[in-house]
Amino acid sequence: MASRTTKADSRKTATAKKDRPRHIGIVQKDPYLEPYEDAIRGRHEHAEWKKNQLTNNGKKTLAAFASGHDYYGLHKMKRGWVFREWAPNATDIYLVGDFNNWTEDERYRARRIEGTGNWELKLSEKAMKHGDLYKMHVYWQGGDGERIPAWAQRVVQDEETKIFSAQVWTPEPYVWKKNKFAPCKSPLLIYECHIGMAQDAEKVGTYTEFRDNVLPRIQKDGYNCIQIMAIQEHPYYGSFGYHVSSFFAPSSRFGTPEELKSLIDTAHGMGIAVIMDIVHSHAVKNETEGLGNLAGDPCQYFYGGDRREHPAWDSLCFDYGKDDVVHFLLSNCKYWMQEFRFDGFRFDGVTSMLYYSHGLGEAFCNYGDYYNGHEDDNAICYLTLANELIHEINPKAITIAEEVSGMPGLAAKVKDGGIGFDYRMAMNIPDYWIKTIKEKRDEDWKPSSIFWEVKNRRSDEKTISYCESHDQALVGDKTIIFRLIDSDMYWHFKKGDENGTVERGIALHKMIRLVTATTINGGYLNFMGNEFGHPEWIDFPREGNGWSYKYARRQWNLVDNKELDYHYLGDFDKRMLETMKMVKNFQNTRLQEIWHNDDDQILAYMRGDLLFVFNFNPVKSFTGYGFLVPTGSYDVVLNTDAKEYGGFGFADDSITHLTNYDQLYVDQHKEWLKLYIPARSAVVLKKN
Repeated sequence: MASRTTKADSRKTATAKKDRPRHIGIVQKDPYLEPYEDAIRGRHEHAEWKKNQLTNNGKKTLAAFASGHDYYGLHKMKRGWVFREWAPNATDIYLVGDFNNWTEDERYRARRIEGTGNWELKLSEKAMKHGDLYKMHVYWQGGDGERIPAWAQRVVQDEETKIFSAQVWTPEPYVWKKNKFAPCKSPLLIYECHIGMAQDAEKVGTYTEFRDNVLPRIQKDGYNCIQIMAIQEHPYYGSFGYHVSSFFAPSSRFGTPEELKSLIDTAHGMGIAVIMDIVHSHAVKNETEGLGNLAGDPCQYFYGGDRREHPAWDSLCFDYGKDDVVHFLLSNCKYWMQEFRFDGFRFDGVTSMLYYSHGLGEAFCNYGDYYNGHEDDNAICYLTLANELIHEINPKAITIAEEVSGMPGLAAKVKDGGIGFDYRMAMNIPDYWIKTIKEKRDEDWKPSSIFWEVKNRRSDEKTISYCESHDQALVGDKTIIFRLIDSDMYWHFKKGDENGTVERGIALHKMIRLVTATTINGGYLNFMGNEFGHPEWIDFPREGNGWSYKYARRQWNLVDNKELDYHYLGDFDKRMLETMKMVKNFQNTRLQEIWHNDDDQILAYMRGDLLFVFNFNPVKSFTGYGFLVPTGSYDVVLNTDAKEYGGFGFADDSITHLTNYDQLYVDQHKEWLKLYIPARSAVVLKKN
């Protein structure tokens, strides 16, 4: 007997379909995540719950919540001064400084605000002045010590004693020249830099020197964003800025806060966005300068037990489960955006934050490794809120995650179940290039492998591609150019004196950059000096090198010297960026493979009207090598082998290349383009 469907049954079915839970965004886009959807939803709901808790169920904004810097720290009021600090474990706090001969004085004794962990001190206008140095003298059960306030916005180091102190800082307010600015992200071209080592001179460079000497270079080269390292104050210069002590203080070793503002203002006037390498993944262990033991509680800001110390970094790990810590860090994000007009942040050490293991010793081979209960939900929640806050303050802000594990959803929208970063670093790419150069003969470089690696990313997440960053330039490692050429850079980098090693290195340096930069789906990053093949490693002053600045600088004189080969690489880098800009929203255009042949070591792909052809073969050149491309004529716009970029100039780039008719492909509007492709070279052609 045939079954009958009643109206009631139909209504039930319709209701069931309506009630069926819809997959969250990142699961819709990647069905392989479906087994882990409960965990993804759990993280999303945790962040929403915490956001509601912090904003009083949405009665105030996250931005309103993240205003700790306006309350804590030292502030000049209309009549006098007010100082506040969060120190729940303290029993007494005095301000000592130049204003009271560094002795305890009842007038400078703070009082605890009843029912809170906060302390407050109100002073007359004459109690201190601009430029005075000061610290807190904190007492706790069983001990005491001098400390720099956690919310201090100006910290300086004495040249003689090397002692750090907070400084009263109330200059005339900086008057901004550029009041409206929106970063260019089509594509985002990042110049990663360090203020201190940005000068030729063997010394610590300044914000002003960087503004005057380096910014014009960056603008001329075609980069539209700088990512500045080591802004937050750090006791040890050689830490590269990653062992932070004072999170709200721009490092005074480079100059004043106003000089940093002038740098950012000038950059904006040049059309250059400025993002900050922000360190919220850990903090320096120092107690006198940092947060390690602010008021007798080593866990005031940090996790307790085994989780307090990072086993590999000799630093302390924030407790992201504490509202006060979240308040501190979110306020920090807002402060740098509000006070200095940074356009966003590259978050350092995100992998370390995401996992209880800090990612150490983990392989991350399958999706289950991201949802096995070994993840720090508090840290994930904090990062989600930080991204929401940053984009609430400035919807056009840029956030980038330095993350190596490949956590799905990191750079997906929060509403889709993601953590909300705009981009994630494509950290697989520099690792791939290092491994390839170190372990493979040139004859074994496979274009299929190269092409797969440079575009190995999640389709729904934007990435920042790069060949090498500062990590590859530090002592103990080598930059790409140094791996390729090594000591011959010192002896055979003069025009006319090149040997085979140098010629190979120059050729591959350009090709590696070209294939990495032109396969992006978000942005491209270059570390300062690498664009022209800076020859030496970075070694900051330390005991082991006699506290020398010889290798903690950038030798711009090398690229400026037209008798040396460095300018070839710099000129090529500039032209490469110009070529990418020929296609509107280059990063969003379809990346279409035209051809690869691993035996020939040939790779070809198109983006928009640009055709990219690579011959990685170290010895074999090809004449009349054919590619099936859209019908038309093509002109060469860039050739790595051109003499002006240190090549041999074997091909005639003035020729317009016409496609050859093939009846088989008429319906596809394609014909054969036949090219001469010299060994170890790449050419970019534009369809007319």
